[in-house]
Amino acid sequence: PEESIAIQHSIDADIIMQLDDVVSSLTTGPRVEEAMWRSVRWLDRCIATHLKSGKQSRQNLFAIIQGGLDHDLRDKCLDEMIKRRGNIPGYAIGGLSGGEEKDIFWRIVSQCTAKLPVDRPRYSMGIGFAEDLMVCVALGVDMADCVFPTRTARFGVALTFSGPLNLRLAKHAKSLEPVDEDCPCPTCKSRMSRALLHHLISHETSAAHALTQHNLVFQARLMGKARDAIIDGKFPQFLKTFFADYFGEKGYPRWCIDALRSVGVDLLEGNPEAPVIEGDGAKWEYASKA
Repeated sequence: PEESIAIQHSIDADIIMQLDDVVSSLTTGPRVEEAMWRSVRWLDRCIATHLKSGKQSRQNLFAIIQGGLDHDLRDKCLDEMIKRRGNIPGYAIGGLSGGEEKDIFWRIVSQCTAKLPVDRPRYSMGIGFAEDLMVCVALGVDMADCVFPTRTARFGVALTFSGPLNLRLAKHAKSLEPVDEDCPCPTCKSRMSRALLHHLISHETSAAHALTQHNLVFQARLMGKARDAIIDGKFPQFLKTFFADYFGEKGYPRWCIDALRSVGVDLLEGNPEAPVIEGDGAKWEYASKA
């Protein structure tokens, strides 16, 4: 813990994270509780090191809530880490996005946000899918991070408000359209065509670079639109519009419907016959659909 904080001090990060003991989200049994209590003990050591450095006014130490998929362990970890709020400017929700079912994922996030202090930012670690981000924001999450926008760019997938676009598919080979006419990223503003990206993606890293720029801007635009909608008092309607555009006629994932209903937003309001997809409901274009 001490070395972890020292390294983060040396790079002068605005937000620094405690060292935690991370186990797979699918792990069960005594190892999960062991990791949770170790994370609590390590938080105390991180706090002590941070306070001793005198850098707490410039660098913000976040605690990381652990406990796996066990609601009782999550509650214990929340209680312990909230006790230390006087030295904790923010909290992260860790130990998720490791293959657990989405219906379990959102319930753990909801449990954490319901208990965390409202005057501290909440950061959900490893969240990158657009629908995951919007559900987490609705549940009370302020921040997120993920390799998803850059990793998926390397696979030739562009993120859009109409769902992910797999540019490896042959149907894009002759399209002179940019990925998104309204996107301000360098790739779209230069009108680099889908056809060119389709051609380059299997041969040149430049396509991955171009899609990385686009995907990062997409993520920023999405979160910016959500923030503006919250400020304007129009977030519920924004969610309905976003999910309708993103999933279209293919149907809403059941877990998204249930998660948003828990905070008073009904995606099926006014359209009760809309298709509902059981399971994770991820929207992807696969090569078989070329």
